[in-house]
Amino acid sequence: MTKVVYNNCYGGFSLSKEACKRYWELQGKEVWIKDGDFSGMFTVWLVPPEERVKKGDWYSMTMDQRREYNEKYSKQTWYNRNVCRHDPILVQVVEELGEKASGMCASLAIDEVYGPYRIDEYDGNESVETCDSYDWITP
Repeated sequence: MTKVVYNNCYGGFSLSKEACKRYWELQGKEVWIKDGDFSGMFTVWLVPPEERVKKGDWYSMTMDQRREYNEKYSKQTWYNRNVCRHDPILVQVVEELGEKASGMCASLAIDEVYGPYRIDEYDGNESVETCDSYDWITP
C-alpha cells in the first residue's frame, strides 16, 4: 500500500509555507522562505540570501544571460508543486499538519493505492487513478 497526496478542490496543488518548512526540516536541511509580490506567493530558497543568484535588469540581459540566470535560480530554489506525491516525507507533513499543509487555493488529501497510479487533474482538482479504477474496453 502506498499513500499519495493530491489536491481535492479546484485551484491546484500547493503547499503552505509551514508545510514547506516542515518538509525540509524532516530532511535535516535549512531553507529560507521569501514572500513574493502577490498575496500568498512565496519562494523556497535552498541557499542563504548572500549566496543567491542576482537577477539584474532582465530586459537588458541577453538570451544566454537569461538562460544562465534561470538555470542557477532553478538549482537554488524548490518548487513545491514538483514534489513526488508518494514521497513519505510529504505524506508525513500532510498527516501532521492537516489542512494547514494546504497552500493557496488547495485542499490536500491522502489516498491509499496498491500498485501503479496516476494523478488526473481538471482545473486544479485532482483525483488518484489506478489500473482498477478505469473501465477498460477490450475488443
